[in-house]
Amino acid sequence: MQIVSQLVFAVVLGVAVYIFYRQVSKVRRNILLGKAEDRNDRKKERLSTMLRVAFGQTKMVRRPIPALLHFFVYIGFILINIEILEIIIDGLAGTHRIFMEPLGVVYNIAIGFFEILGVLVLVSCVIFLIRRFALKVPRLNMAELKGWPMKDAANILIIEIVLMAALLVMNAADRPFQEAANMPISSLIAPLFSGMNDSNLHTVERVAWWAHIIGVLAFLNYLPFSKHWHIIMAFPNTYYSNLEPKGEFPNPPEITTEVKLAMDFSATPPEGYQPPTSFGVKDVTDLGWKNLMDAYSCTECGRCTAVCPANITGKKLSPRKIM
Repeated sequence: MQIVSQLVFAVVLGVAVYIFYRQVSKVRRNILLGKAEDRNDRKKERLSTMLRVAFGQTKMVRRPIPALLHFFVYIGFILINIEILEIIIDGLAGTHRIFMEPLGVVYNIAIGFFEILGVLVLVSCVIFLIRRFALKVPRLNMAELKGWPMKDAANILIIEIVLMAALLVMNAADRPFQEAANMPISSLIAPLFSGMNDSNLHTVERVAWWAHIIGVLAFLNYLPFSKHWHIIMAFPNTYYSNLEPKGEFPNPPEITTEVKLAMDFSATPPEGYQPPTSFGVKDVTDLGWKNLMDAYSCTECGRCTAVCPANITGKKLSPRKIM
């Protein structure tokens, strides 16, 4: 029976990783449809920008309450998934909490910390649902969010709530683990299962274990179709940020030449000059690859639209809708 479980786990893991690889390859291909741009200069400055904005969440602090809730979800998403490493090893090797014995008290502290983070993620997601669907924060309920964008936002929050709940139930139903470690959260849930015999309790723990890991793998493959893809794209997107002074625009030489020729009818075009076939953007291939990466990095928060002068005056222009 154990070997069957290991084989099933290996197949599920392999299929999930392969599908995710295919989706990432598709995103990369789509981004590279854009025009070439050189964004590999000033590497130290780019790394600093990425660490400050993507990892440090500095742009979120302007709205303290959403920033704090987002921080809990963000940190929880990153740190709790460290536990996925143990689950993957256990699933493939047929072991159970393989890191528990060698790490000892460090393991208990780490899992206890993950449980606290799990509750903070769960509570934050509930509050985000309330803000969006009960309090109806204006920038989260604009016309362009009707349909899939609103469903996507709800899906993400509900999935994260379910994943955190499965994690806590998995720990609470693991009687040997509860007896060996005093967990801050799951020990409060464990009494709900006190009337169960070991066999039924093991079933509950296994169901929660499988629900958690399959949920994580399914969520991984949902990301490329979702606005939550920004949690991955934020890092390369901020690394390749425009480092030029705000408001400074490049001056394409072909356009400069066209203007000079239009202003001086006696001017002679430079040798070998080919006039541009079009101006501006009419198709995706007219954009730069960084423009396309920007679109993949958008989390649809609406902060751009909320401060857009045209939108504030009642015009229908919405930068978020353009993205």
